[in-house]
Amino acid sequence: MKKALLTVFLVFQLGFTFAQNKTGILGIVLDAKTQLPLAFVTVSIQNTNAMQLTAADGKFSFEENSGGDQLLLFRSQGYKDALIPVTIEAGELLDLGTIMLEEDEISDQQLSLIRLFENDLTDDNSGSESTSGLLQSSKDAFQQAAAFNWGQARFRIRGLDSENATTMINGVSMNKVYDGRPQWSNWGGLNDATRNQEFTIGTAPSDYAFGGILGTQEINTRASIYRTGTRITISGTNTNYRGRVMGTFASGMSSSGWAFVVSAGKRYAQEGHFEGTTYDANSLFLSVEKRLTDSHSLNFTGFYTPNSRGKNSPNTAEVTELTSKNYNSYWGYQNGKQRNAREKNIEEPILMLNHYFKINDHSNLNSSVMYQFGKIGNSNLDYQNANSPDPTYFRKLPSYYSSMYGSDEGEYSGAFTPDFENAEKSRIQFLANPQIDWDAMYKANQIPILDLNGNVTGYEAAKSHYVLYEDRTDDKTMVASSNFNTQLNENLILNVGGSFKDLKSHNYQKLLDLLGGAYFEDIDGFYGGDQAQSDLNNPNRQVVVGDAYGYNYKYTATIFEAFSQFKFAYDRVDFYLAQAFSATNYQREGLYKNGIYESISFGKSQKVGFENFGFKGGVLYKISGKQSVNFNGAHLTKAPTIRNTFPNSRLNNSITDGLQSETINSLDATYVFRLPKLKARLTAYYSTIKNATKTSFFYAEGIFDNGAGYTNTNAFVSQTLTHFDRKNIGGEFSFEYQLTSTIKTSVSAGYGEFTYDSNPNVSINNDALASVENTKPTFDFGKALLKNYKQAGNPQQAYGFGIDYRDPKYWWIGININYLADNYIDVSPIARTNGFYINPASGFPFPEATEERARELLKQERFDPVVLLNLIGGKSWRINGKNLGLFVSANNLLDTTYKTGGYEQARNANFRQLDQDVSSGTPSFGNKYFYGYGRTYFVNLNFNF
Repeated sequence: MKKALLTVFLVFQLGFTFAQNKTGILGIVLDAKTQLPLAFVTVSIQNTNAMQLTAADGKFSFEENSGGDQLLLFRSQGYKDALIPVTIEAGELLDLGTIMLEEDEISDQQLSLIRLFENDLTDDNSGSESTSGLLQSSKDAFQQAAAFNWGQARFRIRGLDSENATTMINGVSMNKVYDGRPQWSNWGGLNDATRNQEFTIGTAPSDYAFGGILGTQEINTRASIYRTGTRITISGTNTNYRGRVMGTFASGMSSSGWAFVVSAGKRYAQEGHFEGTTYDANSLFLSVEKRLTDSHSLNFTGFYTPNSRGKNSPNTAEVTELTSKNYNSYWGYQNGKQRNAREKNIEEPILMLNHYFKINDHSNLNSSVMYQFGKIGNSNLDYQNANSPDPTYFRKLPSYYSSMYGSDEGEYSGAFTPDFENAEKSRIQFLANPQIDWDAMYKANQIPILDLNGNVTGYEAAKSHYVLYEDRTDDKTMVASSNFNTQLNENLILNVGGSFKDLKSHNYQKLLDLLGGAYFEDIDGFYGGDQAQSDLNNPNRQVVVGDAYGYNYKYTATIFEAFSQFKFAYDRVDFYLAQAFSATNYQREGLYKNGIYESISFGKSQKVGFENFGFKGGVLYKISGKQSVNFNGAHLTKAPTIRNTFPNSRLNNSITDGLQSETINSLDATYVFRLPKLKARLTAYYSTIKNATKTSFFYAEGIFDNGAGYTNTNAFVSQTLTHFDRKNIGGEFSFEYQLTSTIKTSVSAGYGEFTYDSNPNVSINNDALASVENTKPTFDFGKALLKNYKQAGNPQQAYGFGIDYRDPKYWWIGININYLADNYIDVSPIARTNGFYINPASGFPFPEATEERARELLKQERFDPVVLLNLIGGKSWRINGKNLGLFVSANNLLDTTYKTGGYEQARNANFRQLDQDVSSGTPSFGNKYFYGYGRTYFVNLNFNF
C-alpha cells in the first residue's frame, strides 16, 4: 500500500513539474452579454502558423510556443475582433482567464446597405445584378467604408465589377453563365441565414476556388455551424423598400445527430425612394444536416426568394429640371392606382445537397450537387401603329421644338429655327401629363359600340395597339462540385477542386396584358411582307395573354472547371501557388424562323468552345508580430459570356466576329501594421483586362456603313466592342486608432486610375439594314478612339473619416464624412469612330467638322464630387436572459443631390447632328443620368432568445 501511494505521488509530482516546464497560452472565450462560452472562435498568434478553434466550452490552449512578445487575435463571425498583447515566458503557461467578445453591428449595417441593381443602368434582359463590391464581413475600415458608406454612390472596389469575383454557396459558384455575375436576390432577405461567410480580396488564396481578380466570397449554410437560438428582426427604411420582417431559428446539433435552421422574411413598399417603384420580396430558407458518423455528414439547403420591384428611369437634365431627381417615367395611374410598366420579377429556387467527409484529422472532402430553376422577367410596353407611350419620348418634350434646325431634302442645312411657341406648349402639356397614360392605351385597344342614334353605349375589344410584355428567361442549372483539402505536412496544405455546370436556358417574349384588346399581331411593325414575320413557320399569328411572340430561342452551356493550390507556411514566410483550367461550350437554338434572318435564325447554331488557364501566386513576409508585407500576382484567361458571344441572340444565330477569351493580369502589394489600439493597411494594385468583348443595345439615328457607302437609318441596334482593353491602377489605405477605451477613429482612402486601354473595334447588328440589303447582319465601323477615356459608373477617388463612441452600457454612436470624386459618364463608342465625321447624305466628311470642335463635343463628362455625411448608432439590452438590440442609421444627412451614373445617348451618330443638338442650348438627346438617394434612414430592431 505504501509503495502504491508513493508511486501515485511520484507520478503526480512528475506531471506537475512537466506542466510547469511547458510554454504556452490558455483561456476561455465568452460572449460579453450572455457570459456564455463561444465555440468555433478562431484564435491565432499573429504572423505565426499557430491557430485553433475554441472548443464547445469556449476553451483554447497553445503549447510549446517559443515565447516572447506576441499578439493574440480572436475572430468570430458576428463579433468584433479582439487583439490582445501577451508576453510569454519560457517554461510558463500563461492563463489569460476569460476573453470577452462583443457582438458586431456589421449584420445590421448589411441590412441597411443599399443594393444597387445593374438593371437600373440597362434595359436589356440581363438576369444578374451588381453591387458596390463584395459585402465585407472583414473588420478592415476601408472595406467597411467601401460597402456601407461609398456603396450608395456606386463605388466599386478596385473599379471591378462582380463578374471579376467568385461568389459561392457551400463550394458551388453562383455566378450566372449569361453574364458572369451573381444574382444577389436569389438569397436576398436572408441576412441571418447567409451570415457565415469567408472573403478573400484580390487574388489572395481561397480554400474553395481559384477565384477572380476581385476576390472570392464563400457563404456556408451548414446547419450545425449556426449559433443556436431564435432571432426576430423588424426594420423600417425609406430606400428601395419601406418595411421588413425576418425570423430565424437554429436548433444546433442534437444528440441524435440532427441540426436544422429555418429563416423567413418579407420586404415591401407601395412606393420606394423613387416615384412608382414598388417592392415585394419574400424569402424562405431551410438547412437540415444529418451527422451519419463522426466522419460523414449530409446537409440539405433550400432557398426560395420570389421578388418583384418596379424600376426607375434614367433622365436627361431637361426632364429632371422640369420634374425632380426622383422622377420616374416608367409608371402612371390606372383607375387611381400606380402601375409601373417596367417591373423585374425573379423566382429562382435553389436546392443543394452537400456531403462533408472528414477523412482524418488532416484531410477533408466536401462534395455538392446544386439544382436551380425558375424564371426572370423584365416587363415593358410594346406598340404597333401607334405613338410611343413614353411620356419623355423626345418628340413630347420642349427641347424637340427649341432645338430645331432647318433641313433640305433630309440633309441638315445648319439654319437654327427654334419654335419657342410650340416648345412652351409642349412644356405645359408634359407637366400636365408627366406619366404613362394607361387609360388612353386601353381606349386605343377598343372600339366604341354605338346605338341606332350613334350614341356610344360601351366598348368592345379590338386588335391591340399597345400591350404589356416581359422579356422572359427560364433557366435550369445543374452543378456538381467537389473540394479536397489536406495538410501534407507541418508546412504544406493542398487544395484541389473541380466542378461541372450545365445550363439550359429558354428565352422568349411573353405577352402579359392585352390592355383591354382582343389580340396582338406577332409581327414587327417596322417592316412589311415576310420580313415583318417573327416566325415564318407560323406566319400572321394572333397572340393572346400567356403566348410567346417576337423572339423565342434556347441556350445550352456546359462549363468544366478545376483548380489546385499549394500553400506553404513557415516561421517568417508564407507563400502559395495555384493553377486553374476550364473548358466552356455554348450553343444557341432558334425556335422561330425570323423574317429578316430567314437562313440564320431557326435551328441550332454552331457550337462555340473555349479552353482557359489561370496561374497565380503570392508571398507573405512576416516582419514581426506587428508587421507584414504581402505580394500577389495572377495571369489568367477567361471565356466570354453567352451575352457577348451571340450579339443578336433574340433574332439570329450569328456569333461575334473576332471573339476570343479575355486575358487578365493582376498585381498587388500590401503592408499591414497592427497593434491592440492601432490598425493600418496600405495596398497598391495594378490590373489589366485585354481582348474583352462587350455587347449593348440602343436606338440609333444616323449613319451605318453597309459596305457600299453610308446609309441614314433609324433602328434598334446591338453594338459589340471587341479587342476591348481596360487598365486599373490604384491604392487603398485603411487606418483605425483607439483613442480611448470608448472612442475610436478611422480613416479610409481609395485612389484609382481606371481607363480604357485600347481602341476597340465597333460592329453594329442593324436589323433595318439587314432587311434592306438582305446580307450579313453585322456592319463593321472600325476602331473607336476610346483609349485613355475613363471607365464609367463609379467614383475613382473616395475618402472617409469616422469617429465612434461606444459606451460600456452597450450603446454606441458613430458619424462619418465621405468625399467621392472622379465619376464619369459612359461614352458612346460609335460617336468616336471615323464614321462620326461622315455626312450620311453624301458619303463625304462634314466641311464644318473641325478637330477642335469635335474634341469639345466628345469630351467625357465628369460628375461633380459629392460629400456624404452618415450617422449610425445603436443600443442593446439584456432582459431576462434575452437580448434586445436597436440599430439606427441615417445616410446623406445633408440631402445632397448627386449623380451615380449615366450614359451618352447614341442617337446622334454624326458630327452635324450632335453639334447642332448641343449648340441649341436645349439638346433633345442629352446625356441620361441616374441619381443617388437623398436623405435616407434605416431603423432595425432585433430580439434574440
